[in-house]
Amino acid sequence: MGISRNAVWKQIEALRREGVEIEAVSGTGYRIAGDAEAFGEKSFKAYLNTEWLGRELLFFKETDSTNDELRRRADKGAGEGLIAAADVQTKGKGRRGRAWKSYGGVNIAMSYLLRPSFHPNTAPMMTLVMAMAAEKGIREVSGLDVKIKWPNDIVINGKKLVGILTEMTAEPDFIHAVIIGTGVNVNNKEFPEDIRNTATSMYLESGKTYSRAKVAAAITNAFEVYYEEFCKTEDMSGLKKEYDEVCVNVEEKIRVLDPKGEYDAVSHGIDDQGRLRITRSDGTDATVFAGEVSVRGVYGYI
Repeated sequence: MGISRNAVWKQIEALRREGVEIEAVSGTGYRIAGDAEAFGEKSFKAYLNTEWLGRELLFFKETDSTNDELRRRADKGAGEGLIAAADVQTKGKGRRGRAWKSYGGVNIAMSYLLRPSFHPNTAPMMTLVMAMAAEKGIREVSGLDVKIKWPNDIVINGKKLVGILTEMTAEPDFIHAVIIGTGVNVNNKEFPEDIRNTATSMYLESGKTYSRAKVAAAITNAFEVYYEEFCKTEDMSGLKKEYDEVCVNVEEKIRVLDPKGEYDAVSHGIDDQGRLRITRSDGTDATVFAGEVSVRGVYGYI
């Protein structure tokens, strides 16, 4: 074939860096082991069709947190659109300081660095934009009937599939950086006992394995489109109709977990600011903000 042994070795090493498991036998050759699912910089970029998001992409076999990786880069002047992705996170984070567990070979852990020009008060709505992108990307690749549980959890059949964490560094009237981290359970076949009843994966819901690179890129492609629409109005006015169409809470009975006291209500979808519009059990209308309260179903998580 006119290919040197050294050239073959270089290509094999490139595939291994992408996460493909390859066995080598001296004097015989190489054999792909497992399902040959690649997740790395090249495979991720191969499915991207974005203009600016992810044009610069960092991939780590293991890191503490992709959000923390980008925060360190942001502090040194990294530009908007930088993505950090990892096969394994050792210190992944969820909302309110909770841990987000990342398992090698089956999960997606990725974060986006954004430097928007709008007021810091606008930034919390970006987590809803990220949820829309995750829902669309997963549905596009898998056909699974995933939904958004307000404000930003991606769920299916009553269990959580995706977690999103948005962090910001800012002054009172100026944003230095917004970092949005997303964790997706893709090919997990099981979960630890403590989260088994609330967590699920694309594999468990379909019986199929998926390319993590393809899923990550589909989510990223969708986010760039939604984010640019969001930036036109700096609110959810142009996106709320589509958001409500995939929000599992709309016109459902919910329990609002307010620190001042829990109460039941009916949800009616979001307003232009991403707040959940509700009618309390006493008939009064109100809006609730994600930073102040949590929402659950009356009989469980959804």
